[in-house]
Parts: sequence; C-alpha cells; structure tokens
Amino acid sequence: MMNTQHFADLLPLLSLGLVTFLLAGFVKGVIGLGLPTVAVGLLGLAMPTAEAAALLIVPSLVTNVWQLLAGPRFAALARRLWPMLLGICIGTWAGGGWLANGGNLAGMALGGALLVYAALGLAAVRLHMPKTWTSSRVSALGGGIGVVTGLVTAATGVFVIPAVPFLQALDLEKDDLVQALGLSFTVSTIALAAGLARDGIFHGHAIGVSLLAVAPALGGMFFGQWVRARVSAPVFRRCFFVGLAMLGAELVIQHMR
Repeated sequence: MMNTQHFADLLPLLSLGLVTFLLAGFVKGVIGLGLPTVAVGLLGLAMPTAEAAALLIVPSLVTNVWQLLAGPRFAALARRLWPMLLGICIGTWAGGGWLANGGNLAGMALGGALLVYAALGLAAVRLHMPKTWTSSRVSALGGGIGVVTGLVTAATGVFVIPAVPFLQALDLEKDDLVQALGLSFTVSTIALAAGLARDGIFHGHAIGVSLLAVAPALGGMFFGQWVRARVSAPVFRRCFFVGLAMLGAELVIQHMR
C-alpha cells in the first residue's frame, strides 16, 4: 500500500499533470495544435524537460493520429510531404541525447522556442511559397525544414518550428492543412519517442504515466472543439500566444539561475 506521506508528496505533481493535459488538450481542440507545446512548457516548470517530453508521447500520438485519420487525403499528403517527414526523423535522431543531457540548456532552449513560436503567432506571420518554384525545389526545402524541425524537437521536445510555418506556406486547403499538421506531428512524436527510449527516458514508468494522460488530454480536446464552435478563434489564438510568451520567458529566466 502506498505510504500516505509519499502520496502527499506526489499529489502536487499529479495535480499539475491533470491540469496540464486538460489545458493542452483544450488548446488543441480550439486551434488544432499546441498540445506538446503547452504540455512540455508547463511540465518543464516542475521537472526536467526530457521527462516532461516523455510524458506527452502517448497523448500526443493518440490525438495526432486522430487528427491525421480524420482528413480525406492522407496518401496524397504523404507523397507530397515525405522529404520533410524523412528530414524530421533524421534531425530528431541526429540530436539524440540533447534533451537527456541538456540540463538547464534544454530548459532555456524550450523557453526560447516558445518565445519564437509566440512571436510568430502574435505577428500573424504567414509565408507563401513562390509560385515560380518547382515541386522538386519545394521538396528539397521541405527536407531541410524537416531536419531543422527534428533538431529543435531533439533539443526542446516541441515540434512546431519551423514545420508549421512551412506547411502554412504551401497554401493547402483548410482540411488538408489540418491533416498535414497531424501527419507532421505524428511522425515527430514517433521520432521523439524513439530517441527518448534510446536514451532510457521513455521507459515503463514514463509510458504508464503517459497512458494516464490520454484521458484528460482527450477530455480537454473535446471541450476545446465544443468551445471552438462558440467563440472567436482569433481572440483565443491571441490570448494563447500571449500566455505562451509569458511561459517561455519564465522558463528562460528559471533556467538561467
């Protein structure tokens, strides 16, 4: 039987995990992304970034596979985006060990990534691929974008930069963009899980806790989808990015001490 004092010591961490994945799922439900960003950012305030990244693996995989399979053009998108997806795997594995051994640097890198992501979101930066570019040139750029995204993932546990701006620049239809994001995030999650498992971080205990996080993440996601139909998405996005910037700044300051 669990010692009462031990349970009391674990209670704040369990509460943080519950609230974090409810909030992260809610954000994803409203705007279609943000679960790993919110989850790793908040958990990173209370534990090493690598451990926080390990806990998000299962809920991130479940929600992103769901998002991926809900779209109509999986095969076509996979053929178009495979250079980026391959690059993500290469970059993530090449950066193996960064999260596990980064210490304060990993926390600062995560904070910096959140600040950059928030700044791009608040500035409403939307890139567009030049119409004169050939498909082979776009594919080559996608491969490079994938490698950089993988390296950022390996250092921070967050896989939105620069993959998301690149996918937005392709001017995909709304449903195709949502499915492409799900595809990119699914591959990133699997690559990150493989790297963390290799480093001995994503193991039996972490897998068990990550499984428990699926229920609050899905609950938050369902509620977020309900809210999305009833509130202004642009207003929510602005509030989200402001909060993300504050979280990123706190992480940078905390790990500079």
